[in-house]
Amino acid sequence: MNIGEPARSEEIDVETPNAARMYDYYLGGSHNFASDRQAAEQAVEITPVMIPGARGNRAFLQRAVRFCLEQGIRQFLDLGSGIPTVGHVHEIAHAQDPAARVAYVDNEHVAVAHTRQILEGVDTATITQADLRRPEEVLTAPGVAGLLDFEEPVAVLAAAVLHFISDEEGPAEIVEAYRRAVAPGSYLVVSHITDHYDEPDRVEGISKLYRDTTHVANHRSVEEFAALLGDLELVEPGLVHATEWRPDTDVIPEGARNAFWAAVGRC
Repeated sequence: MNIGEPARSEEIDVETPNAARMYDYYLGGSHNFASDRQAAEQAVEITPVMIPGARGNRAFLQRAVRFCLEQGIRQFLDLGSGIPTVGHVHEIAHAQDPAARVAYVDNEHVAVAHTRQILEGVDTATITQADLRRPEEVLTAPGVAGLLDFEEPVAVLAAAVLHFISDEEGPAEIVEAYRRAVAPGSYLVVSHITDHYDEPDRVEGISKLYRDTTHVANHRSVEEFAALLGDLELVEPGLVHATEWRPDTDVIPEGARNAFWAAVGRC
């Protein structure tokens, strides 16, 4: 068992690799099981971009949260928030304003359990177990509706999660539902895996691997990603690779650039 590995329960399938726990592994976290680590290591063998790409995306999310704080945003709705690691959204927000409110939402048991542990004693952040594909249920959940004031601007975060929603499930419509729910002056922060990584022929290998996990990954082109955002007014520099969105360093880890599309828009 990995150091800090979550306790097993009847609700948790420890034999089937889980995309959220694999992502935790890419980020250097410890909340994953042997099956997750094995699948993640196979993914890295297919394309080494998995680890630097995930960490580049994580850095984008942190920069985007800071940007939203600079715009006066003090409420965050983190959809598909995943397993908490160092530099989670509430830590970034509270470093600037301890009163900032963060509502995490995830449907993965381990992610919810560990987030709940981390948030113990934190009055300005909650975790809700819900499926982001059901916006009405998410937005009316006590941990969301009881914490966030939707009459005031909110930053809706959907980082590294929309690619787990198939075209048949209507990802553009889901994004639009959250946009309609927030007040003017709100922001939408989105990132999505690309359709090429470092070499186009590696995409099928990764897709095949994830079909054997709890979440199927849907690679999309930049045009397909843009379509999910509709007529959202994007802030500069627009839709770019995650590592190119307002970077705070000129040094980009090898292989990180091509892993994720990213954008931040005004609602």
